[in-house]
Amino acid sequence: MLKKHINWGIIGLGKIANKFASDINLSDTATLYGVASRNSEKAKIFKQRYNSIKYFNSYEELVKSPEIDIVYVATPHVFHFENTMMCLKNGKSVLCEKPLGMDSNEVEIMLKEAKSRNLFLMEGIWTRFIPATEKLIEILYSNVIGDVNSIRADFGFRAEYNPDSRVFNKRLGGGSLLDIGIYPIYLSLLVLGYPLEISAMARFAETGVDSFCAMLFNYQNSAKAILESTTEADTPIEAYIYGSKGHIKLHRRFHHSEKISLYLNGKPKQVFELNYTGEGYYHEIEEVNNCLVNGEIESGKLPLSTSLKLINIIDLVKQKIGLSYI
Repeated sequence: MLKKHINWGIIGLGKIANKFASDINLSDTATLYGVASRNSEKAKIFKQRYNSIKYFNSYEELVKSPEIDIVYVATPHVFHFENTMMCLKNGKSVLCEKPLGMDSNEVEIMLKEAKSRNLFLMEGIWTRFIPATEKLIEILYSNVIGDVNSIRADFGFRAEYNPDSRVFNKRLGGGSLLDIGIYPIYLSLLVLGYPLEISAMARFAETGVDSFCAMLFNYQNSAKAILESTTEADTPIEAYIYGSKGHIKLHRRFHHSEKISLYLNGKPKQVFELNYTGEGYYHEIEEVNNCLVNGEIESGKLPLSTSLKLINIIDLVKQKIGLSYI
């Protein structure tokens, strides 16, 4: 019997989890049932702040709760595999924050485990579900800008150097590529598909993670994607998609933009204001809720095959720049 109301659990109660929990409370089909942190006092405070029904003293305790339908894994990158597998093996569906795993091997194991247990699994790429992305896809399908021949996208912020921080610590999966480079790469995958050829160069922090990564992707039809991520500087965080008849601009910050400009050759600019609900995670949450209510084990908008292609591309970029987390 399919459920009509979804009980969520959250493990890892950092910055993103706070925004996510706030947006769960906006949903009519979801309840924040339980939260867990390695610090039980932190979990108790989080419960009170976001009206969670329960808090748990450990991740293990949360995933064994029979009331919870799905767990949002919001722990640091290197723990995504371990935490997701723990959830799946305890019969819980999972929405795991991006990147789904540290490499394609981890992702393949996670996908196999979820499918063998008939459990829902999705990578938390909220970008796919915001209204601006839905509008972008609509514009591209209408072919008004013609054949896409290039994409430019950047994502950069200046991070104060701290070797122990999530951004720079290799043991926590730090570096610009995994943290923010994934967004330009995902956009290129969404628009142009899987690249034929990948070139990349990087600059490294003292901890051995990339602090700057420049990528050039080549495609079968000779289209190009020029992508960049950095933790060294605040960059525009914009994206441009160029076609034979015009181009599209996703305004700052393109990965959760609320404004698209459409430029068609010889015609006035069209501007679309596309506000998202809450912190922007609401749309992703509703997609997951709908999938679970309908008994689906993956999202049609963000299928597991896309996550596997995405991590394969990231693995190839890591090889090109000499980045290893082993």
